[in-house]
Amino acid sequence: QVQLVESGGGLVQAEGSLRLSCAASGRSFSAYAMGWFRQAPGKEREIVAAIRWSGSNTYYADSVKGRFTISRDNAKNTVYLQMNSLKREDTAVYYCAATSTVVAGTTEYEYDYWGQGTQVTVSS
Repeated sequence: QVQLVESGGGLVQAEGSLRLSCAASGRSFSAYAMGWFRQAPGKEREIVAAIRWSGSNTYYADSVKGRFTISRDNAKNTVYLQMNSLKREDTAVYYCAATSTVVAGTTEYEYDYWGQGTQVTVSS
């Protein structure tokens, strides 16, 4: 079992930055690939970024490439999402998720554990 708790969300102006954190507790955090997803009102949940257990491979949705960076610190059992140049369309609830698969999946169905989410609101 893995428990995930996100933090770092909030209200930010367009072109601003936020860093989300996801603290994990439980067994073998370093064995899990991690992902960040988001869900905007009236829309389906979508992948934002994902990272392999070792941090050696990452994935980004096209909409955030060049603006967001996913990273992890296995010693601290934490995964991060650095979000720069934020846009209004980035407004959503952001979730971190963990999967025991080797490859960091890009669909929510591939993830076993989820955090409760943190709200990110970008104003113009």
